[in-house]
Amino acid sequence: MIVTLTANPSIDRTINLTGPLQRGAVHRASAATSHPGGKGVNVSRVVTAAGKRSIAVLPGNPGEPILLALDEAGIDHRGISHPGTARVNLTVTEPDGTTTKINEPGAALPPETLAALTACLQDLAGSAVWVVLSGSLPPGVPADWYADLVTALRVGPTQIAVDTSDAPLLALAARFPSAAPDLIKPNATELGQLTGLDGAELELAAEHGDPLPTARAARSLIEAGGPRAVLATLGAAGAVLVNDEGAWHATTPPIAPRSTVGAGDSSLAGYLLADLQNAGPADRLAWAVSYGSAAAALPGTALPSPHHTQPGAVTVTALNPVIGNH
Repeated sequence: MIVTLTANPSIDRTINLTGPLQRGAVHRASAATSHPGGKGVNVSRVVTAAGKRSIAVLPGNPGEPILLALDEAGIDHRGISHPGTARVNLTVTEPDGTTTKINEPGAALPPETLAALTACLQDLAGSAVWVVLSGSLPPGVPADWYADLVTALRVGPTQIAVDTSDAPLLALAARFPSAAPDLIKPNATELGQLTGLDGAELELAAEHGDPLPTARAARSLIEAGGPRAVLATLGAAGAVLVNDEGAWHATTPPIAPRSTVGAGDSSLAGYLLADLQNAGPADRLAWAVSYGSAAAALPGTALPSPHHTQPGAVTVTALNPVIGNH
């Protein structure tokens, strides 16, 4: 089982335009959709669609729209009562795949809600293979709360993955190694935040066929007492996986992107699904890239099912013979 935490869940509203977005103009939409969202919820959606058990843990009150939407989607969940409602995030997609997002900040969570979320995760962790801590933190939540959760969950056998950015990511890294999870999934920008490098340059190098700067940046985190594995997603340039066994880069055949919403979450879900099948690192990376690519090829907030993916079409290259050459 995979348990996910979404501390700042949302109703994701997507508007698909018939032409390019122009500031100040009136636009016509070709379609509009709404789905329960937030990074952890997205992971649970993908895992559930693959026929594996997942439980989404999130702030939510009985009868609140996001919990009703999860019920309708068949996503097992645990809603923790809180004094607020889920935010609404707006995504505007253009025909060429360009995506513009407007995210509300979310409702503040008081200490008693944080304590209840922690207790729920601890209760579920005993029967979970993975616990995934994903996304931004709502206003007022301490930036190091993910670090607190990793420490609290570390006492059990479950593996822990973290996918976040900015202050929560830096606060987590500040407490390595005691709060180091088993896996982190940064994109290039987030990997740059952790290592002091330029994330845009890391992604550009990978696009030009050189994933080694990304692999070395990821390796530096592991060697500094950080996570056991780093899955760094690089957009169209694929992804890099680094762990104690080695380093790998994976790319997929070009696609026509339609929306980037949930692509990183789908990549993480693909990795975890492969891990549930005891796949090796190269295959876990292939599944991650296949799921992420499939998500980018789908419209709006749609997320991939297994029939959308082609892990066998992913090219995986081992980097371990050269990863140590600084």
